[in-house]
Amino acid sequence: MLKTNRDFLPIVSVQGQVVQPGSRGPKIDSNGKVHYIPGVGGITYNVKIGDKCCGWVGDHIEPGVSTKNRDEVLNAGYNTYSCIGNEAVIVSGDAKGAKGFVTGKHGGAEHVMICFDDSVLAKMTNEDKVLIKACGQGMQLTDHPEIALRSVSPALLDKMNITEESGGIKVGVAKIVPAKLMGSGLGFTPVHNGDYDITLNDKALAEEYGLFDLRFGDIVAITDADNRFGRLYFTGAVSIGVVCHSDSLVPGHGPGVTTLMSALDGKIVPFVDEKANLKDFFL
Repeated sequence: MLKTNRDFLPIVSVQGQVVQPGSRGPKIDSNGKVHYIPGVGGITYNVKIGDKCCGWVGDHIEPGVSTKNRDEVLNAGYNTYSCIGNEAVIVSGDAKGAKGFVTGKHGGAEHVMICFDDSVLAKMTNEDKVLIKACGQGMQLTDHPEIALRSVSPALLDKMNITEESGGIKVGVAKIVPAKLMGSGLGFTPVHNGDYDITLNDKALAEEYGLFDLRFGDIVAITDADNRFGRLYFTGAVSIGVVCHSDSLVPGHGPGVTTLMSALDGKIVPFVDEKANLKDFFL
């Protein structure tokens, strides 16, 4: 087990509720075509972690249950302190008491996505409140202080395929993505919430890296990407994240990646692992 400061991490309650889907108007693709299709929010019954995130008739679709605190100030805490893999408990409505876990955080919408069983989804409504036992921000790898951890829970860290090697760690990922394909979210600070997008408009390049097979919940590596304190291009850096929302028709957008860890100078070495998905870890 990787040595961390987990014994000193507080576990705090943050609370949101299922957020009603809204409409930001039509989506205009890179060819100028107008699309009226579903977007973010709500309970998405047939889109789950482990499913492909490309091909849906929708834009920035969020798998499972999308949640948010209606108070903007409180939502900043809800989004920031929630970490991937944290336990979530429904605290109101017919599904009260049911448990799930956090799967992603979507910037712009400022949503936290949560996975619940189908039997639970059937009982939920857009008014249900959800409490998350938030833990993970501030976690450090004791023997590798140069590696920044962001929004990764201790539970997820334990399940990831990570081995230590001299001077750093090797991390199993479903896909390796070059930084030149990263779009919306570049320059965003801090990286403790939100995500940034893999653009798939260059279809030949996306095919080369197998990105049309990306799945919700995939752990991915982004090469030449520094996500320690902001999201930027930096030669030799590697960032690890989790795919949190679907593809998009909007230029510069695509499947979203919530940051989990980042380092410079070869401290993180990714390798392909077909089982590097939240579904394999938690379900």
